[in-house]
Amino acid sequence: MANPPEPTNNSVALLAVRLPPFWPHNPSLWFAQVEANFSYAGITVDATKFALVVSQLDHQYAAEVQDIIINPPGTNSYDRLKEELIRRVSASQEERIRQLLTQEDIGDKKPSQYLRHLRSKADAGTVPDSLLRTIWSSRLPPPVKAVVVSQTDASLDAVADLAGKIQEATTPSIVSSATAARADNCLARGL
Repeated sequence: MANPPEPTNNSVALLAVRLPPFWPHNPSLWFAQVEANFSYAGITVDATKFALVVSQLDHQYAAEVQDIIINPPGTNSYDRLKEELIRRVSASQEERIRQLLTQEDIGDKKPSQYLRHLRSKADAGTVPDSLLRTIWSSRLPPPVKAVVVSQTDASLDAVADLAGKIQEATTPSIVSSATAARADNCLARGL
């Protein structure tokens, strides 16, 4: 590695840097968090960034960029590693769109959480908001969907907020159900 090591006055910062394990499902977000750690610790030397990232890669992901790890470029090795790791590990655009269309369910997420989840799976600019709105609204609970589909002029974020309020109002909470059951039990016993 051609770059000199970090200056010795940053030794404490290097010890304090703690990178999260690599996230193969979202390498771009992982690198954003890694770079925030580098910034916080004052790490600027390319070779140090490269070495820290390599140290966090599980063997299967290190194998994906083995050529770069074994023979790093003379300059910008961190940037090259980052670029190639994202490219080689990330699902293709076609795979992400297929997953959006077929596999992503709302589960127990709030409508706004589900929308953020879908957006994280979609490429901005590749999947238009109109398609995202259709996918998102088609998977909402029926009482929520009935109101949401009529909101064609509102922004998708505003509709997601409205959907959350509708879902809260139409879904009985566990506390309310338990309180009602306890009240029914007391009435049945004549209390």
